Parts: sequence; structure tokens; C-alpha cells
Amino acid sequence: MPLPPKLFDRGLLSLRRNRAVVQKSRDDFLLAHASAEFGDRLGAINRVFEHCLAYNARNGVLKQALQASGKTGHIIAADCSAAMLAGPRTQGLLYDEEALPVAGGRLDLIASAMSLHWANDLPGALLQIRQALKPDGLFLGAMLGGDTLHELRQSLLRAESELTGGASARVAPMADVREVGGLMQRAGFTLPVVDADRLEARYDSLFHLIGDLRAMALTNIMLDRPKTATSRALFARAAEIYHEDFAHADGRIPATFHVIYLTGWAEHESQQKPLRPGSAKQRLADALGTVEHKLKE
Repeated sequence: MPLPPKLFDRGLLSLRRNRAVVQKSRDDFLLAHASAEFGDRLGAINRVFEHCLAYNARNGVLKQALQASGKTGHIIAADCSAAMLAGPRTQGLLYDEEALPVAGGRLDLIASAMSLHWANDLPGALLQIRQALKPDGLFLGAMLGGDTLHELRQSLLRAESELTGGASARVAPMADVREVGGLMQRAGFTLPVVDADRLEARYDSLFHLIGDLRAMALTNIMLDRPKTATSRALFARAAEIYHEDFAHADGRIPATFHVIYLTGWAEHESQQKPLRPGSAKQRLADALGTVEHKLKE
């Protein structure tokens, strides 16, 4: 099967994540939100996962959330950014998430926070994750999807169309919940669950939003992005449009982040299995206490 076309510059992603480390004055609120959600979900599982991998090493936030759940043993931090792994709380494995350097069936838990939306081959990445898990191992993922940053996308598109008569790839395409659910099944996860959370952050201007995106290493890394510097006039016009079309009554602008959560298990004989069609021992009508009416042909 041919590989999907590459959309993202993974080398540039590493550089952007290295650069984001120096933005110590800004918190990665998306990573913090996803990590806390992972901790809550682990807390509801009556089991300890001994051998774990946490992908996204920034400030040790994800690793600390997993540890705080009380449901993890040894956790290895991992990232594609050497700078992200340089701190005393974040030392671990340096590798690209698209090439998981873990032998098959070695891990009890893999948690990937806010990174899979940059995968060129998301089906392949999910398959590698599932193969790296022990039987009955757990995968927790969080990625951006849906209509994330739709306000920014529309504002830039309209501004560029007005000023140049064209449009460039400036905000990455995002998968939706249904697509991700299908990919989880395709990768062979059992009991897959995919759900979503919509966050809205508010900013004084488009330029404050872009500052946050740079600090979180979420700026454009698409291979077909414009290779020349974007004019100030384009950003100035986009900022005007953003405010005109989306600003709240207080004058601040919203930025939508659609976080998709992925949960799945590596197959194990102890897991609950769906019944075969026609194998039910009780009629649905009996269970509901109603009368079954058959259609006449």
C-alpha cells in the first residue's frame, strides 16, 4: 500500500519545538488540559500500568499528570525536540513519533498529548503505537482536529484573497472525530473510544494569538506553506477582519481549539467481546417491556 502524501515538515517541527522551550513566560495550556484529562481517565481504571511512554516532554507536564494518577510505574518521556528533553524532569528518548523505536509488545501504556495532528501518516503512527503495546495495554491520545482555529483560517484566507487575489496554505487541515474513530479501528485497537472537547481562548488581538501559537510550537509547518516572509499588510488586514467577524462585546477575539481524545486497548483474551449477530438470548422487546409488531410484506 503506497504511503500517504507528506503534508508536514517534521524537521521544522523539531526546530519549532526547540525554539518554544525559550518561551518560559508562556504556558502550554493545551498540553496542561490534555494531561489533566489523561490523569482523570487513568484514575478511573482499576489497574497499575508498569511500563509507560509519555510523548510530549515539555516541562514534564504530561509525565507528572500520569504519575499523579497513582496508576503508573516507570514512565519514559519522549519527544522529537532535544531542547524539550534537556531539563532534569524531562530527560528521555529523542525520536520522531512517526518512527516509534520500541520493540513490539513492550509497553503497558502509551500516552501521546497534542502531537498526532502533525503526523504525515496517522494510520501508520497509530498502528505502531498499538503494536508497541503489550496485550491489554492502553493507549491515550489527544490531538487537535475539527474546526480548530477556524477563525484564524477564515481571516487569513479573506485577507490574502483581498490583497493578492489568491490563497496560500497557512492553517493546517484537521481530521474530525469520525475519521479518527475509523483510523483507531483500522489500526487494530479494541474497545476504541473517540470523543472531543472544544476550548475557547480569548486574546486582545490576532498578534497575541500568534504569539501563543509560536510558544506552543503550533505555527505552520506544512510543506506547501509560503516560503517567503508574509507581508505586514496581510497580517494587519487579517487582524481587522478577525475583529470585525468574531470579536466579543469586550473587544477580545476568540480562538477555537477542538481537542480529540483517543482511547484504545491492545487485544487480549480477557476483554469483552461483541456478540455475534443473531446470538442474543433475549428479545429487545422483552427487555424493554413492549410489544413487538412485525411488518407485513
